[in-house]
Amino acid sequence: MKLYITSFSITLLTLLNYFAQAQEKINIVASASMWADMVENIAEDKATIDRIVPIGGDPHTYEPTPSDAIKVSNADLILVNGLTFEGWINDLIQNSGTSAETILVTKYVTPISSDDYENAADPHAWMDANNGRLYAKAIYEALVKFDPENGVFYTKNYEAYDKDLVDLDKYIKEEVAKIPSDKRILVTSHDAFKYYGKAYGIRLEAIQGISTEAEAQLSDMTRVTEVIKQTNIPAIFVESTINPKMLQQIAKDNNIAIGGELFADSLGKKNSEGGTYISMLRHNTDVIVKALSTSQFTETAEVKSTNNLYLYLVLGIGLLVIMALAFTKLIK
Repeated sequence: MKLYITSFSITLLTLLNYFAQAQEKINIVASASMWADMVENIAEDKATIDRIVPIGGDPHTYEPTPSDAIKVSNADLILVNGLTFEGWINDLIQNSGTSAETILVTKYVTPISSDDYENAADPHAWMDANNGRLYAKAIYEALVKFDPENGVFYTKNYEAYDKDLVDLDKYIKEEVAKIPSDKRILVTSHDAFKYYGKAYGIRLEAIQGISTEAEAQLSDMTRVTEVIKQTNIPAIFVESTINPKMLQQIAKDNNIAIGGELFADSLGKKNSEGGTYISMLRHNTDVIVKALSTSQFTETAEVKSTNNLYLYLVLGIGLLVIMALAFTKLIK
């Protein structure tokens, strides 16, 4: 009996300790998957981490649900990008009644001004790995401020993660250098790669502007078509969160290849090629470099063009033969 009571007491204490530790964890909600992944690398098991926009969702056009309000209301820290990326986030936070602190992860970033909207900025700052370091810094500081007792733990993880981001930036620069200078032109669905282009020396052309809420115009399609014709680039690219039909049609009309799918406003699924912030930028770079630095895509287009020429030639000869036979019969 005594042994039974002792075992029960140990079990009870273990459970109480487990729940106490669970309650001590910081409850963090991120607006999108990129900074949810960043904070996971720094906080690890010291926090419970959730995101509002699901993997594959478009933060520009996302519509919050009642369950999102519950997430936010229970949060200790809310990580947001700002720069008009999540136009719905302020209303969600206010309506949730949360007492959480809102952390602007772009607080150290120097924004690029929008070409489309006066006094507005391009929100896609994370596409530059050096800006990713600034995001991580803002997240790290928020964690230490909220939970100073685990400051040493956060510092160790942050420093290791920052080194990984430095290595990532170096990798991207080295890989992009493999693309011929006259082919460093990136045509995508929407203007999410301006920071990437500025940091790594690539010219950007997109169908839509910095927000997917704006409808693509005929003038945008004409502009992109002219770029393709003038530069003779070998490929254009679709994005994981945007319907690819428009880009596919442009590719078909211009006899150009789709170089691959890029991640911009969302990470890929867990354990996929773009499942983390770092792997997302590595994947994008690998896809872009492969498509723009090799001749395989151009060769494919040339083969199609040659095949079409032969087809037209055969049809033309056939038509001439038919006309000649018809004319011969008419004379007889």
